[in-house]
Amino acid sequence: MTHDAIYLAGQITLTIGAALLIVAALHDVAARTIPNWTCLGLAVLGLVLRGADGQLLAGLALGVVVFLVATFCWTRGWMGGGDVKLLAAAAIFVPPADVGNMLVAITLAGGVVGLFYLGWRFVLRRLAAQPRPRPSSLLARILRAERWRILRGCPLPYASAIAAGTLFVIVAG
Repeated sequence: MTHDAIYLAGQITLTIGAALLIVAALHDVAARTIPNWTCLGLAVLGLVLRGADGQLLAGLALGVVVFLVATFCWTRGWMGGGDVKLLAAAAIFVPPADVGNMLVAITLAGGVVGLFYLGWRFVLRRLAAQPRPRPSSLLARILRAERWRILRGCPLPYASAIAAGTLFVIVAG
């Protein structure tokens, strides 16, 4: 395989991984669930990338450590189960040297998501008295459900922060 073919295969793998992260984030916003196939797909792509760069053992070890720490957080009610799986898969997907940066970027992105939801909660409470027609499109129904969740202080769609932080680290390289 030529150097150009290897580079192209790596870029295709990264693009598919980015798409899986975006699908997981959008699904989490819409339904507060993360499909297992997105986590599995991201982990498999990560294994392929780590095998190709000779860091398979380190990638697996970091993925397991992140999974165990995130599982502890899940048992305390601090994270959702889908977030645990997605975070562990993302830890395998990025190069081992970048996992720390990824976790920092995810934390910062989570702060932005939290501030966004707090701001919208404030705005929506001010607008709560205004009557609204029942939306019929899928996007309108998702937005109506999200409005309901925001007003009641439901859990955040943290897959969006996981996707944003992971994508930031991948793009920043």
